[in-house]
Amino acid sequence: MSTMIATQAPREAIDFQYILLENYKKLGISEKQLSVILMIEHLTRQGNSLVTADLLSLKMNFKVSELDATLVELVKRDFLAYEMVGSDLVTSLEPLRDKLYRLFQLDVAREKQNLQNAERSSLLSGLYSYFEKRLNRTLSPIEQDTLSTWLDDAYSETDIKSALEEAIASGKRTFKSIDRLLRTSRKRDDIGKEGYTTVNDNWDKDIEKTIEIAKTKWVNDDK
Repeated sequence: MSTMIATQAPREAIDFQYILLENYKKLGISEKQLSVILMIEHLTRQGNSLVTADLLSLKMNFKVSELDATLVELVKRDFLAYEMVGSDLVTSLEPLRDKLYRLFQLDVAREKQNLQNAERSSLLSGLYSYFEKRLNRTLSPIEQDTLSTWLDDAYSETDIKSALEEAIASGKRTFKSIDRLLRTSRKRDDIGKEGYTTVNDNWDKDIEKTIEIAKTKWVNDDK
């Protein structure tokens, strides 16, 4: 759905019939009710402000009594409303439009989240492979989590790889060294742009301790 319409699209820009046909089953709308809703939409677009069972019967193969019962069901389920506009009674599908628009927003948000998750997973996988190749060993689960944390802290793939290469060039191959380089770089950039920084110079001692423990099960990090 999001491939057709921008995430922040106004309701009037959304194809009502499209999202109705995509979602009517989710809303528990029967095919009979669906056909009546589509006909109501068609008639209101033609300028019929009040759509009754009698008017629908002129366009559909259902009996007036069947159509009347269907209209009552749609009103009870808050898909359809009859409202006073000035001194006139009009037929409105706004209650249904509201529900469909909320579903549309949820679907777009879900697709966006799925895309972000897929992109992040691919990025992490690439970083794992890059680090293991450059360090010539397998990363421990804690080190993998640290890589993920760096992404959470908004360090880019380029930042992380550059810090790794700088650490290797200086003969330091530990995650502590890489983290210090990342923090130093951000601190320098922050001061250059803002005149101050909120970056903490201290490496998280708990993380360091955990990595040291984890390293007993993995190849030594300082080789």
